Amino acid sequence: MNRRTWLSAALALPAVLAAAGAAAQDISVLDSDPQAQAVVGEPSSAFFVRFDRPIDHDHSELSIWRDGQLLQRLHPRLESAPDVLFARAPTLPPGHYHLRWEVRTMAGAKVVDGAIPFTVTGRR
Repeated sequence: MNRRTWLSAALALPAVLAAAGAAAQDISVLDSDPQAQAVVGEPSSAFFVRFDRPIDHDHSELSIWRDGQLLQRLHPRLESAPDVLFARAPTLPPGHYHLRWEVRTMAGAKVVDGAIPFTVTGRR
């Protein structure tokens, strides 16, 4: 490799690394059940969050919170789709809840988390 080629590669490397780092951080939620701000009348025990890219299921978590208190740490199913966290929980009584999620990108570069607020009314 001549000096000019080496210099060009060295100057380009930081831009490539920055782009890869930004891509790892920009994970987005595409869908969930329950949806954010949903009012759920029918009892349900299934919860999922779908992301815009595959996530590391082994190092990801789902949990249900009420009034700032952890109610249940859910165990995501490892055999769900690569971009989905899915878990089951006991049916929730009426109240206001948050489905909290924490995922690690497949590259392992970043842990991203968030919460989905929802309400259970118990009315059909």
